[in-house]
Amino acid sequence: MAATYHAVMLPKAGGPEVLEVVELPVTAPGPGQLRVRVTACGVGATDLILLAGKYSFAPKIPLVPGYEIAGVVDAIGDGVMGFATGQRVAALTVYGGFGELLVREAEHFLPIPEGVSDVQAAGVILNYVTAWQMIHRVAKVQTGQSALVTGAAGGVGTAALQLLRLAGVKTYGAASLGKHALVKKLGAIPIDYKAGRIDRLTRSLESKGVDYTFDAIGGANIPLCTGATRRGGMVVGYGFMGALNGLAIAGMFWNILIGARLRGRRGTFYGITRLYQKDPKPLREDLPKIFALVAAVNIDPLVTVTFPLLEARQALTLLAAGAVEGKIVLVNP
Repeated sequence: MAATYHAVMLPKAGGPEVLEVVELPVTAPGPGQLRVRVTACGVGATDLILLAGKYSFAPKIPLVPGYEIAGVVDAIGDGVMGFATGQRVAALTVYGGFGELLVREAEHFLPIPEGVSDVQAAGVILNYVTAWQMIHRVAKVQTGQSALVTGAAGGVGTAALQLLRLAGVKTYGAASLGKHALVKKLGAIPIDYKAGRIDRLTRSLESKGVDYTFDAIGGANIPLCTGATRRGGMVVGYGFMGALNGLAIAGMFWNILIGARLRGRRGTFYGITRLYQKDPKPLREDLPKIFALVAAVNIDPLVTVTFPLLEARQALTLLAAGAVEGKIVLVNP
């Protein structure tokens, strides 16, 4: 084992351009920890928020980003049971994944089953568990109901479309016109959000509004999503893409927690990291369900672009441009 390993470091808040490839010392896992050789790491919008220094669940900068990983157990700390060197594992890391090695408490890792590749595993942890928990733990959707998904061609959006289809929900996907073929492929009815107000566009198809709206945009989009939802329905906000400053975030919380209720709808926020830090049990229960769906080819992680692990800057630059359909994954074979 070499004395150092390579990682992509965020030395200061900024965009992808500030990322640097560095060498870090290899450390042994402590009691209760695993050292994992990272083989794949998902790239998502949350990483961009972290780079900007606006992600509250990350430690202070400087740090190594990387929210979700698949890898191979490289070394095992004292007292750890149930793992073996060479075993394939996955974890919601929040940070640290953009490196060749990762040391973290063993309780964060779950085995990757046969029939699921490392790239697939890294591609579903954040997006598909987020979508699953919003759909089944928060909204508790029922077959025959209807839903609107904004940001439908993005990572969580495409996951939600697939899982809602499996749940028997009639789904509308808001996306730009060029991404409507993908929305249709995933079983949803596309809506061109650039063609007008999303509430009016949705109600032209569902006169009373949909039963649920899953909104990735936030900000000023929340009142429109509320209008697209029927009275008594639910608006679930899970994205902050449209609200990265304090004033916008405050307005967004008011709109969904109070404004939606004043208009006769239920409004709530969902955050996978907040829930995981509060109680890791739901993720530990739900990720194996997602892996089983991947292995059975009931869902497609839609990993459309891969980059070498240390080219995280290029991957995040592409993601920030908004041209990617589906998921970007960094690989370290």
